[in-house]
Amino acid sequence: MRATKRIADATQESLHRIFTVAEAPDSTLGLLEQEMSQNLVGFLNNHIVASKNALTDIEQDFINPHIPEQPEFVSDHMHHLLDKLVAQSVHTSSPSFIGHMTSALPSFILPLSKLMVGLNQNLVKVETSKAFTPLERQVLGMMHNLVYQQDDHFYQNWMHSAEHSLGSFCSGGTVANITALWVARNKLLKAEGNFRGVSREGLHCAMRHYGYQDLAILVSDRGHYSLKKSADILGIGQENVIAIPTDEHNKIDCHKLADKCQQLAAQNVKVLAIVGVAGTTETGNIDPLDKMAKIAKQNQCHFHVDAAWGGATLLSNKYRPLLKGIEQADSVTIDAHKQMYVPMGAGLVIFKDPTSVSAIEHHAEYILRKGSKDLGSHTLEGSRPGMAMLVYASLHIISRPGYEMLINQAIEKAEYFAELITQHDDFELITRPELCLLTYRYAPKSVQVLLARNNTEANKSVNLLIGKLTKFIQKRQREDGRSFVSRTRIEVSRYGGEKVIVFRVVLANPLTTKEILQDILQQQCLLAQESENFLPELLRAAK
Repeated sequence: MRATKRIADATQESLHRIFTVAEAPDSTLGLLEQEMSQNLVGFLNNHIVASKNALTDIEQDFINPHIPEQPEFVSDHMHHLLDKLVAQSVHTSSPSFIGHMTSALPSFILPLSKLMVGLNQNLVKVETSKAFTPLERQVLGMMHNLVYQQDDHFYQNWMHSAEHSLGSFCSGGTVANITALWVARNKLLKAEGNFRGVSREGLHCAMRHYGYQDLAILVSDRGHYSLKKSADILGIGQENVIAIPTDEHNKIDCHKLADKCQQLAAQNVKVLAIVGVAGTTETGNIDPLDKMAKIAKQNQCHFHVDAAWGGATLLSNKYRPLLKGIEQADSVTIDAHKQMYVPMGAGLVIFKDPTSVSAIEHHAEYILRKGSKDLGSHTLEGSRPGMAMLVYASLHIISRPGYEMLINQAIEKAEYFAELITQHDDFELITRPELCLLTYRYAPKSVQVLLARNNTEANKSVNLLIGKLTKFIQKRQREDGRSFVSRTRIEVSRYGGEKVIVFRVVLANPLTTKEILQDILQQQCLLAQESENFLPELLRAAK
């Protein structure tokens, strides 16, 4: 019993220290914190190793299901995390990590993140976020102004209105898209006569009341998979997310979009929403938003723009015209944790009409009371951290011209890399960049000559071999750890719409240099030579 009491007392003392006293500055934790604060990129370079361990090997470090019965010193646990977690993490801030939509973070983010976490504000309710609530409303106003460019009087009226909201902060683009389509569904199937609305009576009753055979969401075949999640959650059904074919530039075919709308109307299927994509995940292309807005208006349906990736381009006066028509959207998704360089968990959905969010308004007696300015009454998520603070700080510290510089440089870097690929005999550019994404593949000159003959059957077998070689190179490059590109499988119009496996790169990291891009191609050439099966077979086919 005495031993048990000693353990309990020691645990109590440890808990008290954890919540009240930071370890001394010269402790291991203090030194690590100082190293991270002064040079985060350097810290990551020093502690993340180019691990060649398979995922199954790493899982062995995290296989114990038992909660510890004894507390650990923070410094001891930090060593454990450094060895087991940090060392084998993905170095997403590395300038040679160009495979996904993550990048290096500005140096000021780390101390601000510590402040945000320390304050631990909950944005669901004013009582737990007194100053953060108006700050988040201002950030939503700033992003609304970025998209819709209303006058100051508009924002004075709506930004801090208790009954309205210009948008919602979300954990990411998926929740933002769900929120946009949730609003669209509830507005379409609103209360009328004896019918109390879809939110009260459900989708079955709503369809029966309005007499629709079904609902549909239309998006290009480059649309994000989160739209199917949205349809699933909202009861619309994944199969009712209808993919409209794209042209050779990966943009939605508006003639086919208009035809599909007419076809559905004839079947008594109501188009709930048309979704334009501003920055497709795989190729970075932007749909003709102005034409889509016109079609949406003709069909009296919600027009949503998924600009999770490309929305930040609006910060560049030079490239803003690429998103012409976005100002006509009823709602827009933008991820600040992509090209606005804040940490993960900062998505936004913006609504053109501040009254739109009343369609999803929820209240409770102990929280989210009517008349309060609680943000949680208009959000899918309840408890949320104050990520708006990091967006607010970034908009002030980097500023719009600073963001413009970053965005312009990223697009121009992608154009440089595309030219580098085009000039190289052994690479084939698949999609030319519109933003800072592009796709390409390794294909020796003799193979490209063979493909140019347009023999459909021969091209299929050659493309299959190139796909296998692409997978081999991409896996070996990832295992090597010096650089990383991702891969995907997309339809290529020059090969009759055949789906082929390609390298995919995202050039948003401002630390990525032209020399690094040159080295990545050189490394891929060397890795291709290591293939004992695919490259020799490919070269034989080209003879």
